[in-house]
Amino acid sequence: MYPPKSPILALAVAALLVGAFPAIPKQSGLRAASAELIASPEPGWPQFRGPRRDGISDERGLLGSWPEEGPRLLWKTGGLGKGFSSPIIAGGRLFVTGDFGEEVRVLAFDLEGKPLWSVRNGDAWLNQYQGARSSVAVRDGRVYHQNAHGRVVCLDAATGAERWAVDLLKRYGGENITWGLSECLLVDDRAVYATAGGRDALLVAFDRVTGAELWRSEPLPVAGAEAGVDHAAYASPILVRFAGRRLLIGASLRNLYCADADTGKLQWTRPRPTSYSVLAMMPVLVGDAVFMSAPHGPPGRLHRLVAPRASGEAVGVEDLWTNPLDPCQGGVVHVAGRLYGAYYPARRGWAALDAATGQTLYEATDLIKGAPLHADGRLYALSEDGTMLLLEPTDSKFEIRGRFRVPNTRGRDAWAHPVILDGRLFLRYHDTLYCHDVRPAK
Repeated sequence: MYPPKSPILALAVAALLVGAFPAIPKQSGLRAASAELIASPEPGWPQFRGPRRDGISDERGLLGSWPEEGPRLLWKTGGLGKGFSSPIIAGGRLFVTGDFGEEVRVLAFDLEGKPLWSVRNGDAWLNQYQGARSSVAVRDGRVYHQNAHGRVVCLDAATGAERWAVDLLKRYGGENITWGLSECLLVDDRAVYATAGGRDALLVAFDRVTGAELWRSEPLPVAGAEAGVDHAAYASPILVRFAGRRLLIGASLRNLYCADADTGKLQWTRPRPTSYSVLAMMPVLVGDAVFMSAPHGPPGRLHRLVAPRASGEAVGVEDLWTNPLDPCQGGVVHVAGRLYGAYYPARRGWAALDAATGQTLYEATDLIKGAPLHADGRLYALSEDGTMLLLEPTDSKFEIRGRFRVPNTRGRDAWAHPVILDGRLFLRYHDTLYCHDVRPAK
């Protein structure tokens, strides 16, 4: 998640090196998928935006519409602190982060909202848009979190005991960014991946059990940047399998990057210059391509992955269509050949795009920007004013199948992403977590 800059950016939010490889002849159209997201094998909702980090739930048989007051509230719990991070659920527990005065804490609850433990992970974010940024990731009984100042920690999921920690910025010569580091860590079978954005490394991989460094990538030079290198952004990466390789695709402060997840070697970069150096959107895999956008910069673009011509060569990239869709930290989902997301900052509302051409199919300009989750053929759209929407995308428009207001929301800072697991809808607004039943009555 990323919070915006005031006054211009606050209207909607608050989640240079040109590619260094030989040009590849341009092609048109979107090919059949030859790339796939690598999902976490951890059952539940173990990381930001779900098992595949794509904002899509595999749940079925959910309510097709809601009563006027919204789906039934099962329980709510307070004491989460101030924050924008989303709930993460794994191993029969729910984890969330929050700022409490001068410290940020990782909290664990049971699935009925009962507190289990609370552990500090360094300092809170006390500058503009105060509140915990990053969601945790859970794997094999361990919880991983990065605070807004770059402290990466591994905790025991049962007790909260600290197993290891790394000061990312200090170790790799990085600098913090305007609104605080917000990356939600990616964890796989072997490693924890983080964007250091420093003089000594752009990316780094740690052994997820011991915290030992496995590899570091080269820093990314950027003319005019502090220390002459690109820093971390507000976005979180995805893990993709393509052409027999595992790829990390994410963002630094001024670039979209693609790196080999096993070695850290950069495959390509694409500059994304913006007025405020804000890259906050999580990249979205679309077939064999990646969609990325950024506020106050060039329009969103689809970037196609190109397989190496020979063993040992880098994965390539070519640029396809553009579209002004930009959700900032709200995110975009790709379902059945369409992209769904919200506009920020120049336009308003939500839009459906043809993923093959980038054409805008339809818009709903009366709806407020937010974060989408797709499940059972519908969008669960949490608007940043606290309005929770159930939208059914049709061929020509968004049909509203339900709406209600998250209690006690103020202004437009409901930035945590919704979560659906086992027929329950989890919504976080700062200090409070709500759990709704979105299954049909028995």
